[in-house]
Amino acid sequence: MLDNSTITACATPPGKGGVGVVRVSGPLVNEIAQAILAKSLKPRYAQYQNFLGASNEILDSGIILYFPAPNSFTGEDVLELHCHGGPIIIDRLLERIIALGARMARPGEFSERAFLNGKIDLTQAEAIADLINASSLAAAQNATRSLRGEFSRKIYTLVEDLVSLRTAIEAVIDFAEDEVGSLETSAITQSLDQILDKFRQVQKAAHQGVLLREGITLVIAGKPNVGKSSLLNRFTGEDTAIVTPIPGTTRDVLRSHIQIDGIPLHVFDTAGLHKSDNLVEQEGIKRAWNEIKKADHVLLVIDAALEKTRDPNKLWPEFFAELPEHAKFTVVYNKIDLTNETAKISAVNGITCVYLSAKTAVGIDLLKTHLKNSMGLNVTPESGFSARRRHLEALNRAEKAVLEAQRSLAQAPYELLAEDLRQAQKALDEITGEFTTDDLLGRIFSEFCVGK
Repeated sequence: MLDNSTITACATPPGKGGVGVVRVSGPLVNEIAQAILAKSLKPRYAQYQNFLGASNEILDSGIILYFPAPNSFTGEDVLELHCHGGPIIIDRLLERIIALGARMARPGEFSERAFLNGKIDLTQAEAIADLINASSLAAAQNATRSLRGEFSRKIYTLVEDLVSLRTAIEAVIDFAEDEVGSLETSAITQSLDQILDKFRQVQKAAHQGVLLREGITLVIAGKPNVGKSSLLNRFTGEDTAIVTPIPGTTRDVLRSHIQIDGIPLHVFDTAGLHKSDNLVEQEGIKRAWNEIKKADHVLLVIDAALEKTRDPNKLWPEFFAELPEHAKFTVVYNKIDLTNETAKISAVNGITCVYLSAKTAVGIDLLKTHLKNSMGLNVTPESGFSARRRHLEALNRAEKAVLEAQRSLAQAPYELLAEDLRQAQKALDEITGEFTTDDLLGRIFSEFCVGK
């Protein structure tokens, strides 16, 4: 719950800079301002002013901005002191403000107060952190749209549909048919189908938002000396991994972070998979499988010069048997510079194969395009929004509840159907913060920087 204390923090990054911003929010703002500035505050008006210490000495001079409640970011009285960006100056101002009754803010506490005071919902609060931490232009654009309420509006629309159907069903439960009329099963079925269609559209967009926010985990796997490290170097554009003709050069997992058309990728080069009596190689192979099983997408690299079959189902049954169910993977036939094959993408028995040469870079662009398509990220910039894993989990729980409602309609009385819809609504309310717990809020806002 929101407390009544006055909080303060530096809203700019630590270190030296041209300008530092000290933010204050809470009921003591006017008192503190009177002591530091020796003048009354004018709302939403930038003023140049001396900042005074306890003995009326000048600590610094700068710009002040005052936003009275409720028309401020937090919904409380907010004061911003724009001073010179030296750590000593900022520390002295913070010490002065704390001596006047404020306390240091916790990470994310300004945004938390904005949420608790109804200035933003939970998805918008999270979008603030996502915007600050965005690692690509696409992720920043998604966060901006979530901050403007794009994601929230889609959730509220789903909630309204659920409430509307619940209202009609509960009216039939609570009142006689001659008072409210009957509700046709076909009408309920149609409404549930429409709600599920909307769910799946939002889930797809949210999944893309999560991938753009967190990045796609791409693992390069295969037998020794097939060109895995050469492929990693092509992705990164530099000699990230050591490449030699000697099999087993890579014995540990190599990690690199890149972007493909603004989409963040976390690329993992792994040890060659084979049977070995060497303890070091065994550990490397164990780590390789750990990464393969966690990956969003796996590239199985094949030496096209040595492997004669082009049917991926006949390549390496043991590898495919170890892959997690529903794992996304692509077979990469490397070294086509030695086989005189053409760079291409083909599908064999439902498995996508990409032909390329990591040595000459022929076909690398085809692979990058395929990765974008396979992860469903060829969307228009205006259609996405920032999302998190917890949003996907809540959407999945809500969808399961609606699917259960469909089963309840066929097998059970309306009371169970109404309860299923209530559970779906409750799961959606967790996304926007209409229903949440203190523990959840603590986890979310603890990820924020201090002063935001």
